[in-house]
Amino acid sequence: MNFWHIAFISSWVTAEQLRIAVKTEMNPFGEITKEQYKEITGQDFKLQAKA
Repeated sequence: MNFWHIAFISSWVTAEQLRIAVKTEMNPFGEITKEQYKEITGQDFKLQAKA
């Protein structure tokens, strides 16, 4: 998680881009949890609606 936290505060990734790194049912290979996403960004992680 430290890498992703540094990447976010250094503006290397946006909160939207960081969503790709979150481990979910559809992305079992993610590197951070939904709770860590909130810790890093201050935003709740919400699954996007399917188009």
